[in-house]
Amino acid sequence: MTVRFTRLTRPATRTLAPGQRIHRTLGLESEGVTRERAETFIEAARTRAREDRLNLPKGRKVVLGFRDAAKRCLERLEQEGGRDIKYKRMRLGKHLVPFFRDVPLDKLASFDLERYKKARQGEGVSPGTINRELAALSHLFNKAVDWKWISHRPCRIVRLGENRGRITYLTVEQALRLLDAARADRCEHIFPFVLVALETSMRKSEVLSIRLEHIDLERRIIYVPKAKAGAREQPITARLVEFLRGYVEATKPPEQAWLFPSSSSRSGHVEWIEEPFRRIVEEAGLKPGDVVPHTLRHTAITHLVQAGVDLPTVQRISGHRTLQMVVRYSHQNGEHIQAAMDKLERRYEVAQSTPLAGAITPELHQAVEETATAAPAKVARRRHGTAMPRAGLEPARVSPHWILSPACLPISPPRRAGPALHW
Repeated sequence: MTVRFTRLTRPATRTLAPGQRIHRTLGLESEGVTRERAETFIEAARTRAREDRLNLPKGRKVVLGFRDAAKRCLERLEQEGGRDIKYKRMRLGKHLVPFFRDVPLDKLASFDLERYKKARQGEGVSPGTINRELAALSHLFNKAVDWKWISHRPCRIVRLGENRGRITYLTVEQALRLLDAARADRCEHIFPFVLVALETSMRKSEVLSIRLEHIDLERRIIYVPKAKAGAREQPITARLVEFLRGYVEATKPPEQAWLFPSSSSRSGHVEWIEEPFRRIVEEAGLKPGDVVPHTLRHTAITHLVQAGVDLPTVQRISGHRTLQMVVRYSHQNGEHIQAAMDKLERRYEVAQSTPLAGAITPELHQAVEETATAAPAKVARRRHGTAMPRAGLEPARVSPHWILSPACLPISPPRRAGPALHW
């Protein structure tokens, strides 16, 4: 029996269930096109439709070049409120993109990065600057993985060694001379800038972009919304509170929003202060090549450390991302380190002046000298075993390590009867 089929006419097409209509011409029956061939085509079309609904990859994968990846990354960072976008745009746009151009992002190799570092060093660029550019590249890699542009970081980034030499800072006398020169300068913004920087340890860009609404004189803080390590509340001194109170009341027009306003700047505030700063540095008898605006931040942090403030508190004030970055400031002054050693020495002097000073006897001093000067470990242990009884101490309770580090001696007296150790 012959099976008859309804012809797919335009009126019959309108009666079909809603959905995507696919029109394909396979051929005429007179040309040998059979029903089986039509059903095979329909099943293949349904299979492709299911694959599309599952978002399965098909066809050739689009290669993401470095130039496009950098552009898209900066756009997304602006949308999600990323940090340090201004400098990332500069490092990517001026240096990294012109070098790597349209190289596929997932094809970058360590060899390409070594070529980049060598090329930048050939231009006389410092290792620190190159490392900042490599940090922007590393951030691009991380974001590309997070956004599923690539499955993994294409290569390992090895940064250059930096010469972390002595940080330049001003002594108290030099800082006072600089303030006097700034007060007498013709630039109305230079003295408030220097004072705020020295009293807060804020960066140059953070000081110049202070908004009046972010100054809380009652709580003694300045809110910094766009700091390098993220938004923070910057503590300020009582002297700076009094200065800002009078300065704002004396200079604030009703429409002013910035502490350092500028009508010639697109941002509305002062962005460039190098020329008046160089002028007051020369007036104060200092070298402009050694003293730059960032020196004021180094000065404030170093003075905090020298004043005996603990490093976690210094980190809270300075806004550093890690404590390791603050540790660099703890070794800036030989006199500061010598004062700490004098405190250790005074522990002996105090012990000798007490009624129990007999605990520190000439025998103990001789034992310390013999143990500390013995080079081989076996000799040190042998002399330690014979010297401690002469000092009236038990070798089992006082180790050579304690003698080499007197500050670690136990405060509690030994259990047996005998002279007690008091530090």
